[in-house]
Amino acid sequence: MRYLRVAVHQEPAVRHPMHQFVVEREGYSVSRLLQYNTALDEDPAFLFHVDGDPDPYEPALRATESVSTYEISRCPDDTFYLYVRESIPEHSRDFVGALTQPGLVGVMPIEYRADGTVRLTAVGPAEKLQTAVEEMPGGMDAEVLEVGEYDARRLDAGGDLTDRQFEAVVAAVDCGYYETPREGSVEDVGDRLDCAPGTAAELLRRAERSVMRNVVSTGPF
Repeated sequence: MRYLRVAVHQEPAVRHPMHQFVVEREGYSVSRLLQYNTALDEDPAFLFHVDGDPDPYEPALRATESVSTYEISRCPDDTFYLYVRESIPEHSRDFVGALTQPGLVGVMPIEYRADGTVRLTAVGPAEKLQTAVEEMPGGMDAEVLEVGEYDARRLDAGGDLTDRQFEAVVAAVDCGYYETPREGSVEDVGDRLDCAPGTAAELLRRAERSVMRNVVSTGPF
């Protein structure tokens, strides 16, 4: 049983309006689709966790024609959970269909990132995974990030990190921030990233939160 992790590069014309919002608006890094229910065919239901402020996000969501209803639950760390029901355009159905064809299993979450890519993982026979990559609809290109024998315990716990968060973790490791005793400081991390210490600290905090969530969700077995 193999797994495939891909980054799907979408042209703006076929990108979901709220993904485009995350791309264009400062302060948003990723929107993660956690669960969905397609039993309600006309308006499937979705649960997201969005990394960013809900206040600017909500008016844009309200103006999105495909959305029929939504609810937002705020978190104390400038993120929020989003329940939404909406109709799905044809090109998005083709995209989902390529990676949920018979014989494949999608692994949550699906990440809608600020760099314009959609990152997701599918599990199944190698030939089915290859077909999924080849059947991406027009305006979308799949870049293979990882492929290998599936083992949830061994999938990269840092796979949910944004590029900037990953850069911060690399800088922290390089300067000894995680050594015992600590050899580097958050100021050293900021110097390497050419950003303020407070920004470096926030990047590390978000990266650590993401990694720990993955560790807890996969469990020891």
